[in-house]
Amino acid sequence: MIEELNSNYGHFFEKELLEEISKDSITKEVLEGDILIKPGSYIKSMPLIINGAIKILREDQEGDELLLYFLEKGDTCAMTLSCCMGHHKSEIKAIAEMDSTLIMIPIKKMEEWTAKYSSWRSFVFESYHKRLMEAIETIDNIAFLNMDERLLKYLKDKIKVNSDTIVHNTHQEIAYDLHTSRVVISRLLKKLEEDGRIELNRNSIKVISL
Repeated sequence: MIEELNSNYGHFFEKELLEEISKDSITKEVLEGDILIKPGSYIKSMPLIINGAIKILREDQEGDELLLYFLEKGDTCAMTLSCCMGHHKSEIKAIAEMDSTLIMIPIKKMEEWTAKYSSWRSFVFESYHKRLMEAIETIDNIAFLNMDERLLKYLKDKIKVNSDTIVHNTHQEIAYDLHTSRVVISRLLKKLEEDGRIELNRNSIKVISL
């Protein structure tokens, strides 16, 4: 574990903290599609992402979802931090975007390291800021972008996170993430295909040029 921590978080944390994380945390392997956090649940540990990606969604009372942001290697989730530190129920849903490796840190250690290590405090504050900016960007997208622009951004984010020009999602799954209807997404994707920017296949989309 210490080698993975050094590779992904060595630029954040000093050697002593890395050693404590290695000693007091556990490694967790998750598969694509695994639900890691559900709304209303209590969070007992915070993930540091070693590899893979997690998508964070907001869910309404009807079960409809809205994609807030992706977490990648070297990231953690500010909303998870907030729930852990404040002992609140989760307000978000977290799903593995792909097979991922996480290091799970117990709540009591998070509180201890906040007082003990300035690097941990800086990491927590930076994570809060980064996730806040991404949440604001999501709000801006909804408020100021048309759905075709939101779809383009979504596709760009997907190929960046997955390092793959093939987006392995159905039209319905994309509609869920963008909180719209499948009919709207299918129409917009068909237009992008007609423009030569994507190629539509069964349950996947090949991005040619965005």
